[in-house]
Amino acid sequence: MNKFYEFFAGGGMARMGLGPDWNCLFANDFDHKKSRIYSQFWGRGALFTNDIRHLKACDLPGQSDLAWASFHCQDLSLAGGGAGLKGDRSGMFWPFWELMEALNVESRAPKIISIENVCGTLTSRGGKDFADMCLAINRAGYRCGAVIIDAALFLPQSRPRLFIIAVRKDVGLPPHMISSGPSPLWHTNALRKAHGELAPRVKKNWIWWTMATPPIRNTRFEDIIEDRPAGVHWHSSDETRQLLAMMSAANIAKVEKAKKAADRIIGTIYKRTRPDETGCKVQRAEVRFDNMAGCLRTPGGGSSRQLIIVVNGKSVKSRLISSRETARLMGLPDEYELPSNYNEAYHLTGDGVAVPVVRHLAEHIFEPILLSQSSHLRSAA
Repeated sequence: MNKFYEFFAGGGMARMGLGPDWNCLFANDFDHKKSRIYSQFWGRGALFTNDIRHLKACDLPGQSDLAWASFHCQDLSLAGGGAGLKGDRSGMFWPFWELMEALNVESRAPKIISIENVCGTLTSRGGKDFADMCLAINRAGYRCGAVIIDAALFLPQSRPRLFIIAVRKDVGLPPHMISSGPSPLWHTNALRKAHGELAPRVKKNWIWWTMATPPIRNTRFEDIIEDRPAGVHWHSSDETRQLLAMMSAANIAKVEKAKKAADRIIGTIYKRTRPDETGCKVQRAEVRFDNMAGCLRTPGGGSSRQLIIVVNGKSVKSRLISSRETARLMGLPDEYELPSNYNEAYHLTGDGVAVPVVRHLAEHIFEPILLSQSSHLRSAA
C-alpha cells in the first residue's frame, strides 16, 4: 500500500482523492474546527493539529511515498495583498519545505511531493515566488514540473489550480507520462511564461507532465442543486428584487433571456466590486447561466459567498448556495458530515482541493511512478 503525508489537510479531500489504496501516515492542520470534521470522517489516528512551524521531522513517522501540501493561498490570490510567499499565510510553504529538507537529511525524503495552490502563484511578486519554490525543490534533489488542472473537467465548478509535482532524482519515471514540451490541456500560457523565467538548473531538470484526457463530464450544476436545502432559505421577493437591482444591464439581459427559455434555468451569482460609468466603485451582482458554478471561495479570501438564482418563466428566486451543494461541487460524497455552522462548512469546502482532480493525478502520475519504482526494485533484487 502506498504511504503519504497530508499537510494543510483541511477536511481531508486530498486523502479522499488518493483513495483506499493509500495509507495516511501523518496529517496536519492548524485549524481545530477543520480537524474536528477530519477526525469525524477519517478518525484521529494520523491527524496532528498544530501550527506547521512547530513541527519537526521526528513528528513524522516512517517514510512516505508522497507528501501532499495544499498550503494557504490568501497571499497569492487576486484578493490578497500581494505579499506572496513572504506573507503570514502563504509563507507557510517555507516551514513545510524545511520539514522536507529535514527528512532528506535523515534519508527519509518522500519519493514524490505534490504542492497545490491558486494559479496566482505563477505571477506572485512578478513570478519570483514560483521561481524560488522550484529552485528550492531542485536544490533538495528533486526534478519537478507543473500542471494546471481545472476542476471543471470533472465537476460543474470553474476551479483552475496549479499543481507542482516533484520527484526525487533517483526515482525513475515511466516514459509515457513525460512530454517533450508543453501541452494546451495541462500547461497554460501563464505556466509556460513562468517556466521561461526559471533558473537554468531548474529548466534542465524540468518535467513536462502529461496525462490522459479525462472523459467528458456528464454532471451539470443543476444536478447537484437541492429543492429543499438545509441550512439556507429562499430569499423573499424583495430580497431577490434588490439582488437584481445590483446587476448591470448586461447581467439583467442574461436574466431576461433565461425568462424566455422553455425550461427552468439555474444559475449562480457572485457579488463583486466594479467601477460604474463614472469610475466609482459599486457592488455588482454578476450572474452566469452556463450550468457551471463559479469558483468556490471563502470570505476569508476576500470574496462574497456564492448565490443561486432559479428562473422559471417570469418567476425568479434566489438564495445562498447550501453547504451540501458546495461539498458536491468539490466531489465530496453526501455521507461526508459537514459542520452544522454554515460559515464553517463553506470555509471547509471553499479551502479544499477537488477530490476527482487528486484522483486523476494519483491514477496517471503518482501510482504509475510508484508501481514502476517497485517493479524496478524487485527486478534488481
